[in-house]
Amino acid sequence: MDSGIAAVVGAAIGVFGGAAGGWLTVVGQSRQQERQQRIDQQRHLEEVRREAYTACISASKQVSARWWRVAAQLRTAGSTPDQWEAAASEAHAAWAPFSTAVAGVTVVGPRSVAEAAEVLRRALYELDQAAVAWHGAAREAGHGNLTDFDDRYMAAVTGKREPGQAFQQAARETLNTER
Repeated sequence: MDSGIAAVVGAAIGVFGGAAGGWLTVVGQSRQQERQQRIDQQRHLEEVRREAYTACISASKQVSARWWRVAAQLRTAGSTPDQWEAAASEAHAAWAPFSTAVAGVTVVGPRSVAEAAEVLRRALYELDQAAVAWHGAAREAGHGNLTDFDDRYMAAVTGKREPGQAFQQAARETLNTER
């Protein structure tokens, strides 16, 4: 092989090698960018989920606390229907943020947490209904000392504890905070 052909072949091999090396670099960088995008998306999803779960927990506690205040007033001798009404209005107002928070959890998921949020929503709905019934009966009776309604309310309070704990457990598992 003469030196001219060897030089051409060598140059061709050099060009091919350079192109292949450049191509491998581009592919490697592309994969690294894709991996970084996935990591960034996971971090963003985790942040959105954490915010949604926290909002749901906070809103559920607000609903419970507001109805607890109504129940305390209904049990207190000398409290007035106007006081019951004001407290009940606050409790009703707490429902919309809770319902919105549950919807937010349903959107960001995953399914296990969304289902736990729905079970919690149903448990708080039972609490809400028990308290509304007690409040209505107290207005009609003119006093809140209504044992059957108090008992139904307290059963609903007890009934919401497990769904609340189950929601928090599902959230912890999703966020990997159990370590």
